[in-house]
Amino acid sequence: MKFFKLDLLTLLISLFILNSCKNQDTIGLGVTSTNQLNGSLIDTSTIVINTIPEDSVITGNTNGSAITKFPMGLFRDPALGTTESDLALDLNLPGSSAYTTPSGTITIDSALLVLRYNDGFYGDSLASRYKVNVYQLGERIYSNNSYYNTKQWKYNSSTLLGTQSFLSRTHDTIGIKVYVAGGKDSVQRVGPQVRIPIDKNFINNNLFNASTTQLSSNLVFKNSVNGLFVTLDKTGTTGAGGIFMLKDSTTLDIFYRTFDGTTTDTSSVSMPTNLMVSQIKHTYSPAVQTEISNQTTGSRNTFYIQGPTGLRAKISFPYLKNIVKTIGSDIIINRAELVITANPGSTIPFAPLPRITMYKYDLAGQRTAIEDATTDPRSGGSVVFGGFYSQTQQTYHFIITAYITDLMRNLTLDYGTYIGAIDYGDATTISVGATSQVAARTFAVGTDKTSPYRIKLNIIYTKIAK
Repeated sequence: MKFFKLDLLTLLISLFILNSCKNQDTIGLGVTSTNQLNGSLIDTSTIVINTIPEDSVITGNTNGSAITKFPMGLFRDPALGTTESDLALDLNLPGSSAYTTPSGTITIDSALLVLRYNDGFYGDSLASRYKVNVYQLGERIYSNNSYYNTKQWKYNSSTLLGTQSFLSRTHDTIGIKVYVAGGKDSVQRVGPQVRIPIDKNFINNNLFNASTTQLSSNLVFKNSVNGLFVTLDKTGTTGAGGIFMLKDSTTLDIFYRTFDGTTTDTSSVSMPTNLMVSQIKHTYSPAVQTEISNQTTGSRNTFYIQGPTGLRAKISFPYLKNIVKTIGSDIIINRAELVITANPGSTIPFAPLPRITMYKYDLAGQRTAIEDATTDPRSGGSVVFGGFYSQTQQTYHFIITAYITDLMRNLTLDYGTYIGAIDYGDATTISVGATSQVAARTFAVGTDKTSPYRIKLNIIYTKIAK
């Protein structure tokens, strides 16, 4: 208790001494008109921006690829044009090993190719009706190959194995009948999916009535059957359509009955698809084709960013060094912010990309993060760096202070700077790679001097008084 009183007395004496100081300005730096630091804004820095095609990208889960979303669909974008994304699937024996057919007489009740939805649908979920067709692949998918979005898969278009019309219900669970061998069948709820009836003759020919040689190993089976090709029917899909994202858990589920002479029983077997690859094609509108073809006439008034593996924008700031020459080298860049605004009227009914990314090329022409998106001490991390869409302002913001500073002072060279689509599922990392795992798009105002929404680089600087 004595120590407590002593500490309290010491505190009171200290406060009294500090409050008695008559000239508090002697502590720290006194601010006068000669040394006061004022921030100034430059929002007229020249920007050059053009739309260019995105790089091709691996779209399959082969050869160690970490792809988890597979686009499939048909989207007739009124502004950009048409995007088609088809699927090539391998097909494996039940258990992915040798298969022995059940004894007795087998009667197939149904065979269903089950496509399970992943997050990321983009398009018309209300007015459009979709129709999907399934064919047999004319070539195999190999697990040790890398397949890109530009790969054109061979398939037997003359024989339709399955078809299904459906609506976009990417978040609705459904009830399915579960067959229990030797027991009572039941109904259970499963995740959102599309279930496509498959021709029973195809199942009988390739599984139940197949030769023992074909069923002796999964490799022999795959060499014989190849797999399946899934595409949306252009005539049967009405309205604007859309692009669906699918999981890598597609299966061909077969429900059948066996009769051994005295007893009939129901059962089921599942044939997994372990390998999936998306084939993507873009057919652009005349407006987009005009932007792509104009790469040498300076900056454009409109630019486009599109997934999956569609369009990106190339951006440059050619006269940054002139700022130093005009204002002087004795300046500090406090903040450099790139502001991108979606073209008015372009956000309805199809929303812009929830997030975009910004990156640069290195000397070898490889993609790399700019300084503000790395572990550079001047970087504020992914949230500060930005690229997220603001619905209220209809804008994207990038804080690129370190990059602009280095460009101005010739500490780095611009080998190419780009803005592109990014998978918005992970907000903690900043990706720089082309991606097929996002389907949305944005078209924004470029350097249109007549528009209040034109792209801007806002630079706040402080001129140091000497």
